[in-house]
Amino acid sequence: MILAHSIVTAPSAHPTRTALVLHGILGSARNWLSFMKKLAERTPDWRFVLVDLRHHGDSHGLPGPDTLAACAADLVELCESLGLAPDAVIGHSFGGKVALVYARDHGAGLSQCWVLDSVPGAVASVSDEPGTVHEMAGILDDLRGVALPIASRPALVAHLRALGHGEMFTGWMTTNLRSVDGGFTWRFALPGIESLLDSYFEADLWPFVQAPPEGLTVHLVRGARSDRWPAAALARAEAAAVSGRLVLHTLPDAGHWLHVDNPGALTDLLARGLAEHLEV
Repeated sequence: MILAHSIVTAPSAHPTRTALVLHGILGSARNWLSFMKKLAERTPDWRFVLVDLRHHGDSHGLPGPDTLAACAADLVELCESLGLAPDAVIGHSFGGKVALVYARDHGAGLSQCWVLDSVPGAVASVSDEPGTVHEMAGILDDLRGVALPIASRPALVAHLRALGHGEMFTGWMTTNLRSVDGGFTWRFALPGIESLLDSYFEADLWPFVQAPPEGLTVHLVRGARSDRWPAAALARAEAAAVSGRLVLHTLPDAGHWLHVDNPGALTDLLARGLAEHLEV
């Protein structure tokens, strides 16, 4: 099965370069659609392939195992079906680690890998720090507790708000509902997502980030207000950037959701970086 996807280009453009765009956990390609339409207007030489990763959006029924490596292999199959050879890959959060694995294992011809607010290293299995397994386990428990089908989107909002979740998260979860007889159910598949998260938290991509192959530039983009970067991880990224093995960017006025918190600055950053690719 080929991953569900959409292709975004500037109106009347004839792009010669391709970038894969990978969403975060519990997300889908549609989360990045409006942002990428604006970026495409700035970068008419690029087409952006927005992907629903396995068990997300409309990408269901893919065989296991459910790992980062499997996600990367899915991208290879998608690109082969489209007859496209990506020049860049852009991934947010969970998608950032998928982007790194794709670049590491299938990156021949790839010149840029953009990792948007995703720490490359492994994460401890038990921690109270935001963004770790402990926090996500609680979120998954709450989502499993939603009685499906649920009557309406407002009913989901009320349920999640009663559990203490904020307005942004609850609103985002309503975009992950699809209509069925009797109400709504999830667009994602929670059992597969749990396995993907296990792989995400276990994976240590620092060796690749610190020594990428010749011709590939790894860009780590951190939100200045992000809660996902422990001090040790940030220090490691800064040291690698000083050595010239990667480029570290800090996006001002942004937390983890870079494209929502400061879309203008992120658009400027990506547009400049993708333009530099064309000048090589």
